[in-house]
Amino acid sequence: MGIVIGLVFLVGFGCFIASFFARRHGENEKPKSDWRRTEEVFNDPSTHRIMRVWLDGAGERHYVPDSSGPAV
Repeated sequence: MGIVIGLVFLVGFGCFIASFFARRHGENEKPKSDWRRTEEVFNDPSTHRIMRVWLDGAGERHYVPDSSGPAV
């Protein structure tokens, strides 16, 4: 039983550590050339980064770190 609990802990801890290096859904490092910049910015509460919303041709939202000014 102790081995099972240890394995569950290791897997959970590994996922926790991996989450620091993985991007969240819709998050990108930089916008693609066909995306449209919006005026929507927000402060991501989990990373404390200012993110800007970009829209692709299909209207899907993408979030890119933004350094142009404070979040609204």
